[in-house]
Amino acid sequence: MTTHILTLTCRNRPGIVAAVATALAETGGDITEARQFDDTQTGTFFMRVAFRLPQELGGDGAFRAKMDGIGTAFGMSWTLSPQDYRQKVLILVSKFDHCLADLLYRQRIGEMPMDLVAVAGNHPASALSVTLPEDVPYHHLPITRETKPKQEAEIRALVEETGAELVVLARYMQILSDEMSAWLSGRCINIHHSFLPGFKGAKPYHQAHARGVKMIGATAHYVTEDLDEGPIISQDVEHVTHADTPEDLVAKGRDIERRVLARAVALHLDRRVLVNDSRTVVFGK
Repeated sequence: MTTHILTLTCRNRPGIVAAVATALAETGGDITEARQFDDTQTGTFFMRVAFRLPQELGGDGAFRAKMDGIGTAFGMSWTLSPQDYRQKVLILVSKFDHCLADLLYRQRIGEMPMDLVAVAGNHPASALSVTLPEDVPYHHLPITRETKPKQEAEIRALVEETGAELVVLARYMQILSDEMSAWLSGRCINIHHSFLPGFKGAKPYHQAHARGVKMIGATAHYVTEDLDEGPIISQDVEHVTHADTPEDLVAKGRDIERRVLARAVALHLDRRVLVNDSRTVVFGK
């Protein structure tokens, strides 16, 4: 038996679940987890199904053939992949490497099932406080306002050369161009503090402290041409008080950013995030 994950989105109409369940039954499938959501605001149906298939009955080939017909009949966008498939991931970083360090640790202990193909940054590796695994290459891709198109072309070439299926901006402090954001659409995750659109620019936590905020947080989302406004995957917050210094807020912010980004990447790798237009559905564990 092999375990697979099916995800699908389409316009909602009667018979979708029945069609998928019948196809699984006819190919010997055994459902181990099923989640669905009918978005009444947009009329869109979302579904994620994990199931086991016996190889002797044709494995995923027979089921794929049935899904081709179902997908056409219902106008579906759907994906099917082995549950143990490890996506290739490229991480971009600047000088703040706390999110990178957290992802590396989670991968090392088996909590983050991914193949890290490379790490790239706009500063030399010596600027990082974390030590990279010996088998993970680091690419120093410096950038200035004048060389931004060239640097982004180098990132694009790196994605293509490594076969990276997901790009993670682990506090990568450079704004991607609209062209680059569009090219990475649906396969690039960013993390930032949740004060936006307030407290933009340098030292947002210091700005927030000066305003007397009582709550800080972080947001992980897919990158789009609209800066920091892509489909949201994960968020978290933490209360702060008047006794917290700006440095306390920065420290607490780092911790929130680490866990929110890790959660978002894990959800993406486990095919638990479904996006249709501006609507994001997260089937958490």
